[in-house]
Amino acid sequence: MMMSEFRRIGGELHCEGTPLETLARRFGTPLYVYSESSIRKNFKRFDKSFEGSDHLICFAVKANSNRAVLRSLGDLGAGADVVSGGEIYRASLAGIDPVRMVYSGVGKSIAEMEQAVEAKILMFNIESFSELKVLDEVAGRAGKRARISLRINPDVDPRTHPYVATGLKNSKFGIRIESVLEGYERARGLKNIDVVGVDCHIGSQLSSIDPFVEAVTRVKEVASTLRDRGFDIRYLDLGGGLGITYDRESPPPIEEFGSAMRAVLKGERAKIIVEPGRSIVGNAGVLLTRVLYTKKAEGKRFAIADAGMNDLMRPSIYGSFHAIEQVVEKGREPEMTDVVGPVCESGDFLAKDREMPALRAGDLIAVMSAGAYGFSMASTYNSRPLAAEVMVKGDRHALVRQRGSYEDLVRGERDPEFS
Repeated sequence: MMMSEFRRIGGELHCEGTPLETLARRFGTPLYVYSESSIRKNFKRFDKSFEGSDHLICFAVKANSNRAVLRSLGDLGAGADVVSGGEIYRASLAGIDPVRMVYSGVGKSIAEMEQAVEAKILMFNIESFSELKVLDEVAGRAGKRARISLRINPDVDPRTHPYVATGLKNSKFGIRIESVLEGYERARGLKNIDVVGVDCHIGSQLSSIDPFVEAVTRVKEVASTLRDRGFDIRYLDLGGGLGITYDRESPPPIEEFGSAMRAVLKGERAKIIVEPGRSIVGNAGVLLTRVLYTKKAEGKRFAIADAGMNDLMRPSIYGSFHAIEQVVEKGREPEMTDVVGPVCESGDFLAKDREMPALRAGDLIAVMSAGAYGFSMASTYNSRPLAAEVMVKGDRHALVRQRGSYEDLVRGERDPEFS
């Protein structure tokens, strides 16, 4: 599956106008490569699909938190959907005004709440009654008022991988829809809280519009009931979760998603917030890795690459499919191959039982659709330094994160005085 900004020119895979082999030779592997054009195009499609309605597109920072990615989106007017103090810090460094940030997540610490209150973010998406109480106390100590919505758990089946389904009644996320009105009444009674919105997020990598329509319909109904009770609901946060094509999935186009949401929300006077992540950056990035060795065992053929599960975790934890392309076509016959990494875990693989042109040591391969939840989920397991990241714009490119070093691995560590 070839992505729009990643194409072959003379048999060699390029990102926009730049050969990927050139980038690998200059910066080494493993290497993440992002297409700025693709990122910007996808954001503009979202923005245009909600044209005619008062809206704010808040990029889900967890999908890809590189500062260059955030700055490219911020320059286009994007807000940020953040889930930690670190993401507030990153988005702020990238020039995204906190007044365009919404803060979700079930485990906001007191320190993170203090940071967000001081920054005057747009809104906290509250996920429990206990969190609401603590935020009221934090805002009171700061002499400020915190704007909030409650995250509704609408018990809608998103029809996605269970690990990324967040809107079912047994989920750790959000507040059960049966308890939402009680929660809003509690919030109204708190001295340092301003109730301004209603929030919902049902999951990630959704391939159908129907769950979105069902969830947003419930959000709209809750907002209407709240207004009847005298609440000034100014924001409806619809969450994100629109999927992309990794293999054979057929998620609806961004434009179709926007049209469906606008139809459901016709006549709604609140500002609409949408939180896309994967659908903006997923197909805008690849992971480049070099084959180190090949081997056969019990009839299986393995290609051992220099990128592993610490660099791209999705195949190991979700069983996720990522297409794999030879960067320079060699004209070899296909072989059934497992592409595995160097990490000392049996679950360390990038592809299993994949028919692809035979790989040899030294071949450069591209793991496609790796722009979302790739580097942002990476670790230094096995004391492997983090990969480098590059952004491409036409025939120009820039290193936007230098490769990790051994010194980085031990930075901050200390020998105990009693050793």
